Amino acid sequence: MAKMRTEYVTVGDQSWLGSLHGVDSARTAVLKKSAFTQNTHYPDGYLKSGIPLAKAADGTYGPYGAAPLDTLAGFLVTEQPITSDPLIAAPLMDHGRVILAKLPVPFAKPAAGKDDTRIVFA
Repeated sequence: MAKMRTEYVTVGDQSWLGSLHGVDSARTAVLKKSAFTQNTHYPDGYLKSGIPLAKAADGTYGPYGAAPLDTLAGFLVTEQPITSDPLIAAPLMDHGRVILAKLPVPFAKPAAGKDDTRIVFA
């Protein structure tokens, strides 16, 4: 029998959203916890809302950045607690508006051909 547990989840700081467009149609992405670095991505025990994501060859997602995760797939919509599970199901926004200065991690717009989103950057 599965053990019951209670989790309290909040959406986090979503000031990076330039509009609500795209939030209501976010798709589920499976994040690979091992792809993220504690000091950079979850120093407080959760992945922050607004982290840019990229799709790995195995179909999971990790932080957008250097190859092979160098094609932007979208942004994490809500904060996600880090647990002992190696995979995390989370909402990914791949179209809408993003305010660059308010993202929780340093980010530069993707180079041509390295953006699989329909994001408008402000």
